[in-house]
Amino acid sequence: MSSYKIDTKCVQSGYEPANGEPRVLPIVQSTTYKYSDVDHVGDLFDLKADGHMYSRISNPTLACVEAKIADMEGGVGAMLVSSGQSASLLSILNITSAGQNFISMSSIYGGTINLFAVTLQRLGIEVRFVTPDMTDEEIEAKIDENTRLFFGETVANPALVVFDIERYANLAHKHGIPLIVDNTFATPVLCRPFEHGADIVVHSTTKYMDGHATVVGGVIVDSGKFDWEGSDKYPEMNEPDESYHGVIYTKQFGNAMAYITKVRVQLLRDLGCTMAALPAFILNLGLETLAVRMEKHCSNALAVAKYLQNHPKIDWVSYPSLPGDSQYELAQKYLPDGCCGVISFGVKGGREASVRLMDSLKLAAIVVHVADARTSALHPASATHRQLTDEQLIAAGVRPELVRFSVGIENPADIIADLEQALEQV
Repeated sequence: MSSYKIDTKCVQSGYEPANGEPRVLPIVQSTTYKYSDVDHVGDLFDLKADGHMYSRISNPTLACVEAKIADMEGGVGAMLVSSGQSASLLSILNITSAGQNFISMSSIYGGTINLFAVTLQRLGIEVRFVTPDMTDEEIEAKIDENTRLFFGETVANPALVVFDIERYANLAHKHGIPLIVDNTFATPVLCRPFEHGADIVVHSTTKYMDGHATVVGGVIVDSGKFDWEGSDKYPEMNEPDESYHGVIYTKQFGNAMAYITKVRVQLLRDLGCTMAALPAFILNLGLETLAVRMEKHCSNALAVAKYLQNHPKIDWVSYPSLPGDSQYELAQKYLPDGCCGVISFGVKGGREASVRLMDSLKLAAIVVHVADARTSALHPASATHRQLTDEQLIAAGVRPELVRFSVGIENPADIIADLEQALEQV
């Protein structure tokens, strides 16, 4: 399917039924698989044979959806997991151990900041945050012999800072480390980070990929381009794994498939953050309409952003596709067809006024979610980023009055009318 356009891949990639087989991807609702002989089972557990040994590690339904997402992103392989947080966690643990560190942009999702700065810190893995206004030299000063990767979000949630992928890919590769990009808000419909130098992509599939707020999930996608075999930083990849009788991933699976194979057969096996077959089936239904929905999300969001920009009660609006926005130039480079359906803005009068606006919304719902078909709103400082310090909030681009407004696929006139009546209450 690699020669097809992205909207065709959304519909057709991953599952190819043979003659007489179901046209729609089947749900393989089984934890277990039957084998004809003991030796075949042994070969599976020695990683010498292809196939499914247990659904905690792989499942036929998931395999098809993984193949679709890998094709959409332009990667060599993908692995579905139980949440976006699991995807971020496993993508880092796969190549980082206690006593080592990694670089991350500070303008990322609040939950990811906690994962990096609190939970991974307890495991002995240090995060070193950087900001877009830092020079290359200032960032490089934070990289040492124990630094294992660089992490950023294509479009930061909720600050909407656009990640300069090429710049940070070059910086990472200069120091022999991979770049991991969270592409949740952009989706592969709007941006494919591998085309700009990224090595690994993660998603919270809970957002636009599902698109209907029905199933929580995540995915890791491997570009297959990073040189694990030629590096002395990653013995996990190019030295024996005793938990699989000394297998060396780069030798048995090749440099291109080493990372995605290891994260599945070692970390998913041990940590068990598995996606079930039914959620994968539902996710696939969302993927089939992803290209159509993203076009509508983006056109609606731009219309709403222009309305808010001209409203006398709005203090500021952040939307990278809006001409004049601080992120507009980067958005045109990486996201020329639209950045996402999420807008951040502040109401004149500060936090209290923004909360008053939200409490007055009727069509848009206040939910701890973002990026689905229905318009929704959230005050991050009171919810997803509530646990951050004031300094961390500012570093993440979250002002006290910030409203995260996720524009759905309803008629834009109705969304704007809802904002209009809510602003009359402020």
